Amino acid sequence: MNSNMPKDSGFDKTLSILKEGYEFVMNRDKELDTNIFETRVLGEKTICLTGSEQAELFYDNTRFRRSDAAPARVQKTLFGEGGVQGLDGDAHKNRKAMFMSLMDNKAMDEIEDLTEKYWHEFFAEINWNDTVELYEAAKVVLLQVACDWVGVSLEDEDIETRAGQISDLYESPAALGIQHWKGRKSRSEAEDWIQGLIEGVRNGEIEADKDRALYQFAMHKDLDGELLDSQIATVELLNLIRPINAISVWVAMIGLALHEHPEAAEKLQDANQEQLEWFIQEVRRYYPFFPVAVARVAIDFEWQGYEFKEGTLTLLDLYGTNRHPDDWSEPEVFSPERFEGWQQTPFNFIPQGGGSYDFGHRCAGEFITIVVMRTTLDFLVNHLEFEVPDQDFSFEYNDIPAVPNDKVKIKPTRLK
Repeated sequence: MNSNMPKDSGFDKTLSILKEGYEFVMNRDKELDTNIFETRVLGEKTICLTGSEQAELFYDNTRFRRSDAAPARVQKTLFGEGGVQGLDGDAHKNRKAMFMSLMDNKAMDEIEDLTEKYWHEFFAEINWNDTVELYEAAKVVLLQVACDWVGVSLEDEDIETRAGQISDLYESPAALGIQHWKGRKSRSEAEDWIQGLIEGVRNGEIEADKDRALYQFAMHKDLDGELLDSQIATVELLNLIRPINAISVWVAMIGLALHEHPEAAEKLQDANQEQLEWFIQEVRRYYPFFPVAVARVAIDFEWQGYEFKEGTLTLLDLYGTNRHPDDWSEPEVFSPERFEGWQQTPFNFIPQGGGSYDFGHRCAGEFITIVVMRTTLDFLVNHLEFEVPDQDFSFEYNDIPAVPNDKVKIKPTRLK
């Protein structure tokens, strides 16, 4: 046991996590007046960390590992089995480099163009008498963006069905019962689809653009100089498509922010890219997306008088770190201007995880997220006129990912 580490009361807090969701760690930080405490999850001793200093500890790859940290239900829905999120050391560096090689300025410009193109096409084709659920619309638009960018054709696909299938992967990990099993079924179907493409590229049946992720991942070699197992290559290609589609959650939160903070929204008319980016960064900080990152202690060590034992499950509170009063002035206030001249570190702003991009576990797709959100915000503010009908804008903190209950309904009136 950790003799000095603050401890959560009671025996097992699995049900509390399901009930409190994003606020579970924050609630205990306040109750115990601490940034680090010990609890039990699924009967297992678990350490919870919050704040930039604790995040820097958590992303020390000599002290923490990822290889056996993610629960099986998350691997079988969200990440897939054998993906980059569960690797450590040289194997992780090799696989991460495969992702990072795609993230250059040319790629970001293309992502921006595709996002603008598919939003315009979506609203050009709607019935203007219809009400649009922004969250569901984003799933369709961003699947097209993702597949176009990675080189996967949707020509023969039912796009709405595929969009629903991919969204099941990130809507189901924290769910219980039918919804979770629906996510597993969708994972299997999506992998069958993508694995057929990977194998088609390898055997010459499918001609793929050599600059696209479909080809790059299909032909990527591991540390032993061998092609990735086709199943692993499949998982990794979905680890590009699925997160781009999951930006739909933040698109919904952009819609919510425009509604809840009209004074900030008014400043976006004809705003420059920097001002648009302040707004979407504040959306990423203020509203929930990923609740926690997960690791296990890799070696016994002591830190600030606390003992960390090898194998101990450890959770880093992403949502709480982005609202931590040591790092943020008035964290409960929505203020995009806080990002003007702000200095980001790898640990103080971590909506998609922290650490370094190249050698750590920070999300390789964070650049894409920022471009997609900024372009979507510009479209909604400067290229689409719409009304906002009465609806339920609230969301549940134990619903992961959190999305407003009515999925942010808008009534489009004109495309500019």
